[in-house]
Amino acid sequence: MIMTADLSPLWISLKTAGLATIATFFTGIAAAYWMLGYRGRWKSVIEGILVSPLILPPTVVGFLLLLLFGKHGPLGQLMTQFNFTVIFTWYAAVITATVVSFPLMYKTALGAFEQVDSSLLQVAQTLGASKKRIFWRVLLPLSIPGILAGTTLAFARALGEFGATLMLAGNIPGQTQTIPMAIYFAVEAGAMNEAWLWVIVIMTISLTGIIAVNLWQKQYEKRVKGRPGLVESDDPVDRGGRGTESAKLLQWNKSQLANSQEGLQVEIQKQLSSFSLDTAFTAKQETLGILGGSGSGKSMTLRCIAGVETPTSGRIVLNGQTLFDAEKGINLPSHQRKVSLVFQNYALFPHMTVAQNIAFGLQKLPQSIRSQRIKQQLALVQLSGMGDRYPHQLSGGQQQRVALARALATEPEALLLDEPFSALDTHLRSQMERQLVETLATYPGVTLFVTHNLEEAYRVCEKLMVMSGGKPIAFDSKHHIFEHPRTVRVAQLTGCKNFSRAVAIGSDCVKAIDWDVSLEVTEPMPDRLADIGIRAHQLSVMSEPDPNLNNTFPCWLASTSETPHRMTLFLKFNAEPTGLQDYHVQAEIFKQKWRMLKDQPFPWYVRFDPISLILMVE
Repeated sequence: MIMTADLSPLWISLKTAGLATIATFFTGIAAAYWMLGYRGRWKSVIEGILVSPLILPPTVVGFLLLLLFGKHGPLGQLMTQFNFTVIFTWYAAVITATVVSFPLMYKTALGAFEQVDSSLLQVAQTLGASKKRIFWRVLLPLSIPGILAGTTLAFARALGEFGATLMLAGNIPGQTQTIPMAIYFAVEAGAMNEAWLWVIVIMTISLTGIIAVNLWQKQYEKRVKGRPGLVESDDPVDRGGRGTESAKLLQWNKSQLANSQEGLQVEIQKQLSSFSLDTAFTAKQETLGILGGSGSGKSMTLRCIAGVETPTSGRIVLNGQTLFDAEKGINLPSHQRKVSLVFQNYALFPHMTVAQNIAFGLQKLPQSIRSQRIKQQLALVQLSGMGDRYPHQLSGGQQQRVALARALATEPEALLLDEPFSALDTHLRSQMERQLVETLATYPGVTLFVTHNLEEAYRVCEKLMVMSGGKPIAFDSKHHIFEHPRTVRVAQLTGCKNFSRAVAIGSDCVKAIDWDVSLEVTEPMPDRLADIGIRAHQLSVMSEPDPNLNNTFPCWLASTSETPHRMTLFLKFNAEPTGLQDYHVQAEIFKQKWRMLKDQPFPWYVRFDPISLILMVE
């Protein structure tokens, strides 16, 4: 049996490892948070210095610490003035344990921070949260599993430190002799039983901590991420109320929108890796749709307005207040802009309930008003009674509505919607579109609705801006843009599939060069005519020609493409096709018409309605 005094390595190890873990916990998290946002040129060098104790041999770390804290070292000389020394004391053991365990805490915390979805941090900014509040309420809670794992690893590493401790603290029984030193010198003295005892003790402590953390992480993930079977139906209509009645509950603070007639003015440039964003537009109290393909700059425009990205140059003004002005050095932080951004993945805080999500941007309001506002928003989006649920317990449509309610709860002067329906199925998308239109009808601010879905843009928005390559290429009412696109690119982005180079051969006649046909037109001839186009559903396909109709040409079928309700016919004029890709135009017809047409002999006939032909400039 071992005497009580022989247990001193255990108490010394627990004391030094515990203090070292506390030190690395705070310093590691602070360093990780700083490096998360650091973008300077010295990032790689700093990173190397911070993790060097992990890759250097412990004796080298101990030697460097000895040079630093020795009587000739800078810190050693400084402490000598206060009649204090670190060498060969238990303080030295704490210092060495802290230094060698710090990289594990730092790297694990940094990895945990980087795993948090950046959109959660960005949406928190737009909800009026300061960096400090975002750290404590969003980043840190979502990083707890990783931070706890890092703390456990740091403790285990500090508990097992040997080489650096021996160099700086020595092996003084009852003062600096930790468990690893007790094992080493017990083996050296041939006391194998004592060595085995300390090996079992240190393994038990380390493994117990790791197992406990793993079990806790599983419970945490169940609470935050949920388990199968908890998700509600995707039915977007709450049985408890009618949308029209619930929409009336939204009471807007009119004083916040006193200057609302001025609307949103944007003129910004931002240099990106693949293209340059260069956009300028003005939006009043309306829903402006921003339409464009992937990588056209739609989402980046919203992010610059919200303040989560900074333009290279330009100016952003909302209701008379300058949010950004590169020349004047103005760049209001996101939480001061009165702008709400709804991401396409909704960016709901997974560790907060629905009510807590909605209340996140209302922290400055009294509790009574805050509770009332939450109830109003839940009723507005037809989710009354679901405030205590977590996001993982909601369907995609319900999550989308919570994100919208959270954005509207702060009474923003501008609402930015970044493809809010992209994650929904077709049926649910249609239902949510109708509810969004109803909700926005009562919203007095500016709404920007980003989408690449042209039908969605047409149904939700009254005015459209079409973007391509980072620049706006059309800005007008949706009717004018769809019916009279001025360029081929605008026509393509609004769904037109048939184009040909064109030259005018009269005041009302055009030669379609690629189709090798001449066409009568009704649209006024532009000065710089370059192309002619027609939408696929506006072409008429017949089995026999009608002598009373102009712009009718014989055609042959090259191939077909089928959808549940329509057929797309790939047609070639005036001659039989030589292959599947040998065609001039695409025509879309309903399947009922296809069943009547498909068995008719060739040639068929295709007609271009003059009123449907689109004339485009360069």
